Amino acid sequence: MIYLDNNATTPLDPQVIQKMIWFIQEHFGNPSSLYPIGRQVKDLISEAREQLALAIGAHRSEIIFTGSGTEADNFAILGVLDALPDKKEFITTAIEHPAILETARYLESRGYIVHYIPADHYGVIDLDFLKSVISDSTALVSVMLANNEIGTIQPIEEVVRIAKKHGVLVHSDAVQAFGKMEVKVDKLGVDLLTVSSHKIYGPKGVGAIYIKKGTPIKPFVHGGEQEFRLRAGTENTIGIIGFGEAIRVLQERWKKDKERVEKLADRLKLGLEQSLTGIKFNGHPEQRIKSTINFAFPGLEGEAILLALATKEIYVSTGSACSSESEEPSHVLLAIGLKPEIARSAIRISLGRFNTEEDVETVLRELPEIIKRLQEISSFHPDEF
Repeated sequence: MIYLDNNATTPLDPQVIQKMIWFIQEHFGNPSSLYPIGRQVKDLISEAREQLALAIGAHRSEIIFTGSGTEADNFAILGVLDALPDKKEFITTAIEHPAILETARYLESRGYIVHYIPADHYGVIDLDFLKSVISDSTALVSVMLANNEIGTIQPIEEVVRIAKKHGVLVHSDAVQAFGKMEVKVDKLGVDLLTVSSHKIYGPKGVGAIYIKKGTPIKPFVHGGEQEFRLRAGTENTIGIIGFGEAIRVLQERWKKDKERVEKLADRLKLGLEQSLTGIKFNGHPEQRIKSTINFAFPGLEGEAILLALATKEIYVSTGSACSSESEEPSHVLLAIGLKPEIARSAIRISLGRFNTEEDVETVLRELPEIIKRLQEISSFHPDEF
């Protein structure tokens, strides 16, 4: 099996598995309990919180664990807007993850004005548009750090500078960026930032949100006093402990992993360029997460390519895993100007820690044959697009 969909999820790192097994065998207490077996679990959660705080340059009191990256995104937006009831405008981008866009649509249904920043053909957002719509009525600007489909990295520092001139808070969805590039909240200047465990070789069902001290926000989930009274409910203890271990492993090896994976990505991209005529790469050529390679074959269906690769036990995707059942073309690719028929032909390969040179060479051997076969039976012709 060759797994090339690491932007959708990542396999558990062996060290994370070991830590989680140890935790299951040794600890079962409720972290809210006052007796020792509960306090021990609470201490382990604090250690995981400290791991994330150190990784992003925050204080541990600014880290709140959630049930997913999607929940963290919802909390960031709805929690801030609930705390600022007099501000009825929200700004985001046209290429965000559905966790942000669906929340934006929910806000519109509640009477909020939502501005969607457009992006150019590389997927870089239009800062002039942001300057033209931001105002004293804006509660929050939410811009992802790196796009999950095309890998383009956004100029978050510039977004923050524009927002701060109006006293507006900034949130960044860093789910795809964390673990693939440096993510430091002090350098970015954001007020809120969200991450997810299963994108960095940790368990599913746990995410986190950084909330800068002093940021106005109201609880998203009500009940107990967990997570500094901001996210009620008994903690997903095993998930948090696994997340903490995934962060620890990440901090030890991310630079080495990044260098190795980027070399594999360079080899794959070059090989595709050399062996496939008519291939179209999507996203910024330089300002992007290099492990994400998104490309289209005009005249073909991306799903057909995906299924053909799957018969060879090579697993890729056609876009965001959170919207993969939709028959509509990728909203990201449409937003950067691709025609629907070209957007439907797109494939995303996202490499990760456990991919090898052999994986890349196998793809470069198998994919051209698949494309050739599909083009022979296709009624479309690339020169029509």
